[in-house]
Amino acid sequence: MRIIKSQRFSRFLLPLTLLMAFGCSSLPTVSTIPEDRPSRERLRQVRFTIQVGVFANQENAVQLTENLIAQGLDAYHFLHDSGYYKVRFGNYATRKTAQRRAEFVQKRGIISEFFVVSPQLEASSGYLRDALVQTARRYIGVPYKWGGESIREGFDCSGLTMTVYRVNGLALPRTSRQQWRAGRPIGYGQLQKGDLVFFATAGGKRVSHVGIYSGNNRFIHAPSHGKTIRTASLSSKYFKKRFIGARRYL
Repeated sequence: MRIIKSQRFSRFLLPLTLLMAFGCSSLPTVSTIPEDRPSRERLRQVRFTIQVGVFANQENAVQLTENLIAQGLDAYHFLHDSGYYKVRFGNYATRKTAQRRAEFVQKRGIISEFFVVSPQLEASSGYLRDALVQTARRYIGVPYKWGGESIREGFDCSGLTMTVYRVNGLALPRTSRQQWRAGRPIGYGQLQKGDLVFFATAGGKRVSHVGIYSGNNRFIHAPSHGKTIRTASLSSKYFKKRFIGARRYL
């Protein structure tokens, strides 16, 4: 799989099929292909997923992610501990199913190179909680550029929480409202690392923002476009007033 080291030269280095995917609105859609969907009742494990890009420049990862989502694929990108941005899509029960799905999409010129990966869950919930927070902390200071969904649907903030969970092997739904419905309610005093905290930042009691609890009354979140991912305190006047509850998924 090719690593793109510069956005300036990416148009020359990307395979032709990806260039077509970025710039051609007439590409065939794959929205009619059967796709596994996240459960709203409990989180499924991410068994096998398809990786289709590795980039040094975040803009390239965002562009590919948005294109795949536009084609009906459940895509996301994440910052690997190597410092590169990786793009993945899907959640399949077997490696064979994932391979067939990738080949189907590849034949339609939407992706080029790919390989199937299997995220591994930690052996215990304690280790998994630490892994979730460690993954989230990797993004602190990174400009928010997830792409794919609208601010109204809550993807600005939930893109971070969704990706953190999926990279660690749990299929968290995409939007903040879906995440709210999928989790088990817990009290403020029950919060543990890796739980999600929800806020009504648009007024009223409707979920509009989410972050991942990191311990010591703090959480990690993506504030809005144009700002970097950061930590915040649940005790701050702003978030204390708008806090509406927490959810657990482990």
